[in-house]
Amino acid sequence: MKFSFAGAPQSCIDRALPTLPSPLIPRGTTACRGRPCRGQSEASRASNHSSPSAAQSKRHSVAIPAVLPSGVAEAAAETLTQAEQNSLPSATTGGLAALDAAWEPEEFWIPPGKLSPIDRTSDPGEGPAPFRCEGCTRPECQGATGCAAIDWDNWLTSYLRQILLARVYEVAIETPMHEAPQISAQLGNRILLKREDMQKCHSFKVRGAYNKMAQMTEEERAPGVICSSAGNHAQGVALVARTLGCNALICMPESAPKIKVDAVRRLGGTIHLHGESYTEAQTYAHARAKTDGRLFISAYDDPYTIAGQGTVGKEIMEQCPDVNNLTYVFVPVGGGGLIAGIAAYIKAVRPNIKIIGVEPTGANTMSISLSRGRRTTLAKIDVFADGVALKTVGRECFRLCRELIEGVVLVNNAAISAAIRDVYDETRTVLEAAGALSVAGARAYLKKHNIEGATVVCVTSGANMNFDRLRMVSELAGVGARREAMLATTIPEERGAFVHFAQAALELVSGVPITEVKYRISADPIAHILYSIGIVEDEDAATVVDRLNQAGFPTENITAIEEAQVHLRHLVGGRARSFGFTGEVAEPERIFQVEFPEVQSALQRFMAVMDSSWNVSLFHYRQSGNRSSTILLGLQAADEALDAFGKAVAELGPDYSFRPLSDDAQAIFAKFIQ
Repeated sequence: MKFSFAGAPQSCIDRALPTLPSPLIPRGTTACRGRPCRGQSEASRASNHSSPSAAQSKRHSVAIPAVLPSGVAEAAAETLTQAEQNSLPSATTGGLAALDAAWEPEEFWIPPGKLSPIDRTSDPGEGPAPFRCEGCTRPECQGATGCAAIDWDNWLTSYLRQILLARVYEVAIETPMHEAPQISAQLGNRILLKREDMQKCHSFKVRGAYNKMAQMTEEERAPGVICSSAGNHAQGVALVARTLGCNALICMPESAPKIKVDAVRRLGGTIHLHGESYTEAQTYAHARAKTDGRLFISAYDDPYTIAGQGTVGKEIMEQCPDVNNLTYVFVPVGGGGLIAGIAAYIKAVRPNIKIIGVEPTGANTMSISLSRGRRTTLAKIDVFADGVALKTVGRECFRLCRELIEGVVLVNNAAISAAIRDVYDETRTVLEAAGALSVAGARAYLKKHNIEGATVVCVTSGANMNFDRLRMVSELAGVGARREAMLATTIPEERGAFVHFAQAALELVSGVPITEVKYRISADPIAHILYSIGIVEDEDAATVVDRLNQAGFPTENITAIEEAQVHLRHLVGGRARSFGFTGEVAEPERIFQVEFPEVQSALQRFMAVMDSSWNVSLFHYRQSGNRSSTILLGLQAADEALDAFGKAVAELGPDYSFRPLSDDAQAIFAKFIQ
C-alpha cells in the first residue's frame, strides 16, 4: 500500500507546503529523520518519598527534561513546578525492565490544570522504525526505517502532505466550528467548539477509517477487513466498508455501550464481542486478522488513519475566525490518533499554537508515557469515558505527541460531567464523556493559569452517549462545575434535633440553595446528615462550613470524594435504628410524601412550619429540576401531632401537599427501611 498523490499536481502540493524548520528535536541532541537517536539514556529519577496522605495512593511524577524542543520551551512554566514535583513521590526505575511493568492510573498524579511533564530525550525502547503495516511482508519494508511507502526524511512534511491529500470527504463531512458564548463568558476567553460530534456516525473516527481503507486495492479489500473498537471506530469502519463494498468484522469489548453496538449492526458490520476491555478485543482482532487473512484497520496507530484525523486540524485552521490569535487547541486523548494528526498539521503551519491533550484521571496512559519517555501499559482503566478507555497508546501516535504537543491535562469524571452539561446548555447537544474531555481540560487549564482573552478551540469528538450513563452524569455535573458542594454534619440523636438543625442551618446559609438532604434516625447518641448546597464560587462552601462549625454543628466538606457522589448519597438511610438498647420503639414511624414547588426558599418555608416536638426519623430530598419536588419524610408522633402537621402544611398553600404512602408502597418500604 502506498500514499496516493492522484489528482494533485506536484507543483500544487509544493505550493501548499510552507518552508519548514527542521523537525522538533531537543536542542543539543542529534536525530535521524526527525526521530531521537538510539543510545540516549533513560532520565534519572529521584527515590521514593512518603505519600502526602495515608489515605492517598502512592503517586509518581517525573522531572521535566532540562532541554525542551524549540517552540514549546515556554510550556515548562505551565507544567509542574519543582516544588510540586518534590511534594510527590517519583518512580525508582531499577533499570528499563522495571519501567515495563503495568501501572495503576492512580500511581501518576498531577494537580488539576497542570500539564504533564514530557521526557523528550530518553530512548523509548522500541527501536527507530516508526511504522510498518499490519502483516506486511514486503522485503523493502522490513528494514530499520520501516514502511518504504512513506518518506520519513522529514516526517513532519510527510504528514502535512498526507493530510492535505487525505481522502476523507467522499464519506465524511466538514464539521462546523461554533462559538460558545456562555462558556466563553464563564472562562473569560473566546471558546470555539470544533463540532466533530456532528460528523457522520457522530464521531471523528470515520475520517481515519476511510482514508486508510481508500488506500487499499480491491484485492486487499476482497477478504474483508477487521478492527477492534469500543464503539466509534467500529461505526466508522462499518460505514466505510458498506460504502466500499467489503465485509467488516468488528471486535468490540463486552462492555461496549449498547447504543454503539446497535449502530454498528445497522451499518452492516459483523460484530464479535470479546473481553472486558478494548485491549482484550484488540488482541483477539489481531489474531483473527492473521487467521482470516483480513487487513486490520487500526483506530489510531497508523499514518493513514492519523492523516485522516489530521484533516480536523486543517479545518480548524481554515474555520477559526481569529486564527492569528489562536493560542490553544484542546484535544481528547485515547490511543492518540486524533491529537497526533491535529498536531502534525497545526505545528507544521503554525508552530506557536499550543496543542494540549486531555485524558481522564482513570485512563491516563498518554500522560504517564510522555512523562517516562516511553509507552506505558495501564493495569486497569476507568471506562466512564469509554471512547478513550485504552490501556496503551499507539506507538506512532506516541512518537508524534512526544515531539509536538505541549502536554496533557488530567480531569476527573465530575469535571467531564460538568463539561457535558456546559455543552448541552450551549448547544442542546449531549456529548459522550470522551467528547466533552476537551472542554473539561480547557476549563481546568485556563483557570489554573489565570488565562484571559485567549482564543481557544476545543474539539468535541463524539456524541454517542449511552442513555443510562446520563444518570451518573447528572449526579456528578454539579460537583464538576463547582456548582454544588456535598457536606456532612453531625448532630445529637435526640428528639427534635433534626428540626433544630434544619431551621438553624437554613438561616445560617441564607441565600444558598439546599439541593439535597439525606437523614435517617440512629440508635447511637449522634446522627449524621448528608446534604448538598448550590454554590457559585469555591469559597461559598468554605463559608458555609465555617458558619455551621462556629454554630456548634460539626461539618465537613466531602465534595472531593467521588465515591460519596456516586454511591454514598444513595446508601444513606437504611432500616430505622431507633430501637435504642432495649429493642423497643417509643412511637411508631409513619412515612409520608411532601410535595412542594421547586422555587427559591420553598424548602425553607416548609421547614419553618416544623415543630421540634415532631420527631423526624427520615428525611430524603433531592432537587429534581422539575416544577415540583418531593420529600420522603418519616415522623414519630402521636395522631394528634400528625393532624397538626397536616394542617401546617395545608396552610402553606395549594402548591404544597402531604400524603401517606400507598398501602403497596408502605408494604415494600417496611421490608427495607422499617
